[in-house]
Amino acid sequence: MQIQGHYELQFEAVRDAFAALFDNPQERGAALCVQVGGETVIDLWAGTADRDRSQPWHTDTLVNLFSCTKTFSAVALLQLVEEGKVRLDAPVAELWPEFAANGKERVTPRQLLCHRAGLPALHDMLPAEALYDWAAMTTALAAERPWWVPGEGQGYAAITYGWLVGELLRRADGRSPGQSIAARISRPLGLDFHVGLADEEFYRVSDVSRSKGDVGDAAAARVLKAMMNDPTGITTRAFANPPSVMTSTNKPEWRRMEQPAANGHGNARSLAGFYAGLLDGRLLEPESLAELTREHSRGEDLTLLTATRFGLGCMLDQPDIPNAIYGLGPKTFGHPGAGGCSGFADPEREVAVGFVTNTLGPYVLMDPRAQKLARSVHACL
Repeated sequence: MQIQGHYELQFEAVRDAFAALFDNPQERGAALCVQVGGETVIDLWAGTADRDRSQPWHTDTLVNLFSCTKTFSAVALLQLVEEGKVRLDAPVAELWPEFAANGKERVTPRQLLCHRAGLPALHDMLPAEALYDWAAMTTALAAERPWWVPGEGQGYAAITYGWLVGELLRRADGRSPGQSIAARISRPLGLDFHVGLADEEFYRVSDVSRSKGDVGDAAAARVLKAMMNDPTGITTRAFANPPSVMTSTNKPEWRRMEQPAANGHGNARSLAGFYAGLLDGRLLEPESLAELTREHSRGEDLTLLTATRFGLGCMLDQPDIPNAIYGLGPKTFGHPGAGGCSGFADPEREVAVGFVTNTLGPYVLMDPRAQKLARSVHACL
């Protein structure tokens, strides 16, 4: 496999670890970017971008980053907090009056950001086309009853987070969530990151597909069992309501829409650049960054059926759980995306990492490929 890009000689072992990913014949395409102290020390890509393995992965190839998108949304919202347009501990209904229905009158933006609001899913099934209808989804969530008393439980809002946080962005910022993220994060930092991709950029997007034969971790097995055996439960509804959630990734409608929980499109460079921007203070004041990365919620997750630990819109390292370690250090924060993409930072070493792949693995939290590369980076520092 020909590895493209560049790396500092100090990190040759990381380049070798990246190349070793392609020893697996199922691995199609991937990219890795690492910044240390704001300087890019690794920028690599390899493989193919399409399902037929006929199109090479290019320097500007984009991929659906799935839940890596969530932290971008949280940072945009925290900027609005800094501007006095959002209050983290005031009721969401201050900005979104309809949201107060069905026992949600005291739910706060902070609870939405750390997955404690009781809204990881919609109880009643919606039609497939509702996925692309912002008004339909936000109206349904405003009317929804929480799955538990808000603040008293923890359950990952895999996709509802996008409409919940996105509607706050829309109402507080006066522009769509994708436009808000572009204006506040992508353009100021020069990131090739998009929530709502223009049609003329579609040619750059890699198709994603699942690897076969890898059963994943124990959490993945629990999630699969729950989805097979409990069609109306939290886990199933979170990932399959509307039912089009699981089948839309490569569709034009998915790429076009602005779903700031799950359909950000970018590359390894944009993930590393985003986290470098957080570390060097270009995106948030120190107090806001401390809030973003402070533990807000920890315990058994009612959606993911495993232990999770959250800041505000980011996932924190769990050093005692093998599949919940980023691989750099205990203060690492960031967010994995379904199937393997991951963006994260270690503030102690000023390291920012972005890893993207179009070969989706079955792991619920951290993908072993990203963990292995991060451990390799750590060993080279």
